[in-house]
Amino acid sequence: MKIKDIRASLHTTSIEIPLIEGKVAGYGREEQKLFVFCEVETDEGIVGCGLTGHFLAHSVVAALEKHFLPVVKDMDPRDVEAIHQRVFKTLNPRAMTGTVSMALSCLDIALWDIQGKQANRTVAQLLGGNKTRAPAYVTFGFPQYDRDQLAEAARLHVENGFRALKTVVGVDKGGWREDAARVRAIREAVGDGIDIMMDANYLFSPVEAKLLCRAVEDCHITWFEEPLYQNDARALADLRRATGIPLAAGQMEGHRWRLRELVEHQAVDILQPNCTYCGGYTETRKVAHLAQIYNLPIANGGGWPLFNMHSMAGLMNGWLVEWHLGMVSVGETIFVDPPSPENGTLSIPDAPGLGLTIDRDGLKTTRVAS
Repeated sequence: MKIKDIRASLHTTSIEIPLIEGKVAGYGREEQKLFVFCEVETDEGIVGCGLTGHFLAHSVVAALEKHFLPVVKDMDPRDVEAIHQRVFKTLNPRAMTGTVSMALSCLDIALWDIQGKQANRTVAQLLGGNKTRAPAYVTFGFPQYDRDQLAEAARLHVENGFRALKTVVGVDKGGWREDAARVRAIREAVGDGIDIMMDANYLFSPVEAKLLCRAVEDCHITWFEEPLYQNDARALADLRRATGIPLAAGQMEGHRWRLRELVEHQAVDILQPNCTYCGGYTETRKVAHLAQIYNLPIANGGGWPLFNMHSMAGLMNGWLVEWHLGMVSVGETIFVDPPSPENGTLSIPDAPGLGLTIDRDGLKTTRVAS
């Protein structure tokens, strides 16, 4: 089997957030408007699809079609190690991240989709087949909510079967004190039996993060995700020693060496490789094995649950899938009847590969000029 073509396209969407009138641009934040979708076609007629997020999205489309295709054309899509080696040697000998990592992620996901379709196995099975289901948490705590709406939305998602909720912090004008009040409002709304996570998306200084941790220690937070500027591994390790709240990070890191830095500095309790950003399933598997050696779980951060659910189910130390409402909306638009959680748990589709059927009308309506 040989790779014959890569077709990449740029798309945009908006979402509806419960309890908020009107639609929100992107996946819940104004700057998250774009995503890249690609299809990889083989000479045997098997086509796989992949996806990556919004960072420098125009560049990712050009990279896939103008740079990656000439490098990998006529290679066997099942030879993922050889493909990654050629990409590193030809396009990325200095192991840079950014556009090249996201393009590689998009391509690699499609290659695993092809492998699964050819072998009649799911991607989760190809990764190791540890289980067929994965628990999910819902990212719902968008900054558009006031405190009362946040509490009401939290109760709504618990009523819908979720046992774990994540809220955004680090963006409110009231600073860490308002964040603490919002987290406390969620805890009071849902009681003690529900997991609560906080996600700062790199936006706190070490001092602010410590102050927030101290203010919510008694709320029994399951993890504090990417609290610090630049995912600074040294500063994360310092914060981890200063708080009893578990720290999680790694969702946007572009390859295993950046994620290794978090492990070596003992900077995190939970490692978060995201296949749509870190180099696809090929790189995610290596990161998961690294984490296993250090007895660390991996959990999905950075969204795109329809892809990352395979990592969480297939790999031995896979844990929670992020049911991010923004990325869920994208999946419901571009795929036909995609899987959704039942009682807070996602089941891997029985169909081979990713188990997803493309909605051509949805792709067409979301497409923008690249």
